[in-house]
Amino acid sequence: MSILDVVSCRGVDCDTDHYLVVAKVRERLAVSEQEAQKFDRERFNLRKLNELEVRKQYQIEISNRFTGLENLNVSEDINRAWENITDNTKTSAKESLDLHKLKQHKPWFNEECLHFLDQRKKQWLQHPNQSNVDNLYNVRREASRHFRNKKKEYLKAKIEEL
Repeated sequence: MSILDVVSCRGVDCDTDHYLVVAKVRERLAVSEQEAQKFDRERFNLRKLNELEVRKQYQIEISNRFTGLENLNVSEDINRAWENITDNTKTSAKESLDLHKLKQHKPWFNEECLHFLDQRKKQWLQHPNQSNVDNLYNVRREASRHFRNKKKEYLKAKIEEL
């Protein structure tokens, strides 16, 4: 967000002892590259390449797949050839390396919590009349209470475990 211009209007009568302030603001909405690419990529478990057996298996997979590509026509479209190369590399990595498992940041978050989140989203998207607004507040309160209780239960269990 960038503030372009600010002016205080001293002569405006607003029935208060404050001065009216007018500002021109330019809002820039941008998604960081990291967030944008978060869902586009598959992450492979590259640490498995440190193991000799897995590395050899991956090399064999890649060489087998690329020997099949050598037999293709040279006049093939370059974009299609690139797609073949990336597809072969990804499938070889999936078979030999597996996907990288992301760390779960909230271990107490389960299917029941996901259900509360879905309820909250559905209630938020409904037509904004007074009864729906009241229901939204109730659903938000229930969801927050549920999340708080789940987190407390998880922390108590961890403390008892220690």
